[in-house]
Amino acid sequence: MREQIEQEWIEHRREDGERVGWLRPDGDGFVPIDLLGRELGGPTDWLTGEEMLEAAGIGYLADRYELRLDDGRWMRVRITEVSTERIVVKKDDFGAIDAPQLIYTLPFPLPDDLRPA
Repeated sequence: MREQIEQEWIEHRREDGERVGWLRPDGDGFVPIDLLGRELGGPTDWLTGEEMLEAAGIGYLADRYELRLDDGRWMRVRITEVSTERIVVKKDDFGAIDAPQLIYTLPFPLPDDLRPA
């Protein structure tokens, strides 16, 4: 997947230089893809794709998510790292400094085992 991203996906950055996603060529158009690897819509023109990425922003990375554990239970987590190699989440400890750190490394793009809470 990483090689495909590097060769085919076109990185899009906001005016301040922050990466907000990619535009993946698709026929005569482009599919906007967010930092979690989710398609934000179907093929569109370049400008509309850029506008969709900028409208989505990166705020969703701070949201709470749920991770399906091996036993089928769902646990609330927060995203701590995102790259085209992996997505790292940790158990949502609500800011407790003495809580044990439970960290999980997931594949990119966003797997079905991780969903918005």
